[in-house]
Amino acid sequence: MVVGLVEVIAKSLVDDPDAVRVTETEDRHSITIQLKVAPDDMGKIIGKKGRIARALRTVVRAAANRDNKKITVDIVQ
Repeated sequence: MVVGLVEVIAKSLVDDPDAVRVTETEDRHSITIQLKVAPDDMGKIIGKKGRIARALRTVVRAAANRDNKKITVDIVQ
């Protein structure tokens, strides 16, 4: 569910939605979501002073709060 949310939000922000890749790694205590976008779209995902990235992480934490696991969103190139 959270992976789909990240993918929908990221695709709506970038110019090249086909390049968006979201993967999830889960262990006993945490979930890590990796978001990959086209190099030209990195600025759109991060935003000025990291505001969009911070907002994305906040939304994901709120959506995943019921699982009682720590969730991390990594934006990678």
